[in-house]
Amino acid sequence: MTILNELDSTCGLSDEELTVRFRESIRIDNEVRKIKGLPIAGYDDKTQKAYLEYPDGRREYVGK
Repeated sequence: MTILNELDSTCGLSDEELTVRFRESIRIDNEVRKIKGLPIAGYDDKTQKAYLEYPDGRREYVGK
């Protein structure tokens, strides 16, 4: 069941479509960051820590 809110009816996009577009924008941004040699932020569920992953595959854990 799709529930539309006021914003959806104004823009004509469902919540599902907005989610798909948001995820795609993040994927594209990550590709651009890799090409530019910039790190990508991530989260390791196993260690429960945030990290920065560099284009060479190296991870630097950040925080405490």
